[in-house]
Amino acid sequence: MKEGSDLTIGALARAAETKVVTVRYYEKIGLLPVPARTAGNYRLYCTEDLRRLRFIRRCRELGFTIDQVRTFLDLSSEGERDCNEVDRTVRTHLAAIEAKICDLDRLADELRRIGESCKGGRVADCRVIEALSP
Repeated sequence: MKEGSDLTIGALARAAETKVVTVRYYEKIGLLPVPARTAGNYRLYCTEDLRRLRFIRRCRELGFTIDQVRTFLDLSSEGERDCNEVDRTVRTHLAAIEAKICDLDRLADELRRIGESCKGGRVADCRVIEALSP
């Protein structure tokens, strides 16, 4: 059993602010290692598992894919390795986010313009419906 193996799956999930089903999924796809088991076959996790789960969760919150998270985890275990791959992945991800922000800004402007043209009345005369129609 690993040192500090004192967290049940529920305690681990709560501490990482995620769901038990997510912990099981990350185990299934290999992002989390197979945990130690009690004599009663309950999973037991250590503080390193909690650190790893929090890292995964944060990466996912930032929109990184499972494959990107897997790469980050693999690279993080090689402390002396050059971090160019991490930097490249982050730059690519940032460019995609910035493109989405531009698209959303254009969408917001268009919706404001369409919304301002609405003066109420009948749906048959609605400028918003007309503007959204192909």
